[in-house]
Amino acid sequence: MLTPEEKEQFVRQISILGEDGQEKLKRASVLVAGAGGLGTSVALHCAFAGFGTIRIADCDRIERSNLNRQTLYRLHDIGRMKADVAVERIQGVTPYLCAEAVHTVITAENVLRMTTGMDIIIDAMDNYDTRYILADAAEERGIPFIHGAIDGFYGQVSTIVPGRSACLRCIVPHPPPPGKVPALSATTGIIGSIQVTEALKCILGRGTLLTDRLLLWDGLHCEMDTIENTPLKECPHCGTKRGN
Repeated sequence: MLTPEEKEQFVRQISILGEDGQEKLKRASVLVAGAGGLGTSVALHCAFAGFGTIRIADCDRIERSNLNRQTLYRLHDIGRMKADVAVERIQGVTPYLCAEAVHTVITAENVLRMTTGMDIIIDAMDNYDTRYILADAAEERGIPFIHGAIDGFYGQVSTIVPGRSACLRCIVPHPPPPGKVPALSATTGIIGSIQVTEALKCILGRGTLLTDRLLLWDGLHCEMDTIENTPLKECPHCGTKRGN
C-alpha cells in the first residue's frame, strides 16, 4: 500500500496511473546497468517514477570529465564510487525506495547473481560485450531488457522481451568497435527518459512497447524514426531457439 507521503509525492502521476499502477511500480525492481550518462538519467527517472527497488551496477569512480552529462554528480564527488553517489542522490529524491549499489564489473560469471530479484534490466552500458551478457541474463531470467545507446547527437532504444521479440544480437549483429564515443547530456537525457518510459509500460502492462523495433533519435535534425526488426535466421542466439 502507498503511504500518505507517497500519495502526496506521486499525486500528479497517480491521476494517470491510478493508485494500483503506482503500487505496481512500488513492488517493481529494476537493475540499472551502468551509472554514466545514460545510467544517471535512467536512475533518476526511475526514482521520480516510484520504482520500489533500484539496483545500480557500476565499478568506476567519478572523474571531472563525467560532469558534462552524468547528472547525479557534482565537483565534490570526484573520486567517489559512482554507484554510491547515485544511490545517495536518488534516495534524496525518493526516500521511500530501496536503492542498492553494486561495485562489480559485470561478467558472464556474476550476472545471474546480480540480476536476482529484478523485474527489468535497463542497459546503460558503453560497450556491447557487456550488453550481450546482460541481454543473455534477461533471457535466462525471462525479464525485459531495455537497450539504449548514444553517440553525440544520436541515440537508439529498443525493448527486448524474451520469447516475444528479436534479441539484441538480431538488432545489433555487428556492433561498433569499442572505444569512447562523444556524449551530450541532452542526448543521454532523451534516450534515458525513453528507456524509463519503456520500463513503466512493461510494469504497468500499458501502451505499445518498442519490441521488434529500434527507435533512432537524431538530435541535429530533431527527427525520430523506428526500424522494424525480426529475429535473424542466422542469429546464433535466438534463431535456432525459434526454429528459424
